[in-house]
Amino acid sequence: MSFPAGSALPVGRSLLYLVVAGVAWGTAGAAASLVFRVSDLGPLALSFWRCAGGLVLLAPVLALRPRRAPREPEPRRRRLIRILGTGIGLTVFQSAYFAAVEVTGLAVGTVVTLGAGPVLIAVGARLLLGERPGRGGAAAVTGALTGLLVLVLGGEGGDVVPAGVLLALLSAAGYAAITLLTRWLGRDGGGDAPATSAWAFGIGAVGLLPMAAAEGLVPHTAETGQVLGLVVYVAAVPTALAYALYFAGAAAVRSATVSVIMLLEPVSAAVIAVTVLGERPTTATVLGTLLLLTAVAGLALAETRGAASARREAPTAV
Repeated sequence: MSFPAGSALPVGRSLLYLVVAGVAWGTAGAAASLVFRVSDLGPLALSFWRCAGGLVLLAPVLALRPRRAPREPEPRRRRLIRILGTGIGLTVFQSAYFAAVEVTGLAVGTVVTLGAGPVLIAVGARLLLGERPGRGGAAAVTGALTGLLVLVLGGEGGDVVPAGVLLALLSAAGYAAITLLTRWLGRDGGGDAPATSAWAFGIGAVGLLPMAAAEGLVPHTAETGQVLGLVVYVAAVPTALAYALYFAGAAAVRSATVSVIMLLEPVSAAVIAVTVLGERPTTATVLGTLLLLTAVAGLALAETRGAASARREAPTAV
């Protein structure tokens, strides 16, 4: 699978990349849950290994792929903004989310982070990028947030701790910053999705290392092989692959659409919880999943139609 630079991807393939990334991210929670069951590895340490492993896995891909000179080399300043902004945003997003879950519980931490993310992205896209979601887009975002609330709050709740809510909002801000930055830089082309991912993982690993070291980098477990396999999976599929797909797809799709499609993460996590971890589905799980999938399908259809309309209206050379 190739990753064209900048916004050269067709909208249909960009949407596919984002859907695969969202579903893959949802599997990371199940893998982490299994790791925590059989070892004492903490969330920050696992996040560090996720970034470090993703970097190690992407390095040979970058080294061995054919080198193609870009049509227009990305200016050094833009490249620096892309690398530092994405890396810092990724570090804040992951570390603040894990801290929020620790302080205020999984349900509250998740709903605040993933619920506030699309709102912050929609506001930021309107103020900074001039994107207008339209009535259909606004309705889809509202439906997606409603589905997310039903999905997350329909299960066991946690105590609402103000400090945890603030950490979750900080995590949502990190995710929103990554999405908006990727979209902004992707408008003019340039950039490189695998390279951006690799740099982000490197910065994330460096930023998380002190906290992960304090938590304990090496797990104590009687299931060494299982833990190692799960950590490698987390680094490979929902990290190296998913983030490369995400950065490639997000550059060519409206920010509000990206934010809603990424809500497939809790949907896939809910499906895995039922089919793999043995949790019983509830009415809230089914209803929330249907609302989210309907919103994602509606936004994807609107995005594809909008791109087709833009191509028809574009002037042709004579």
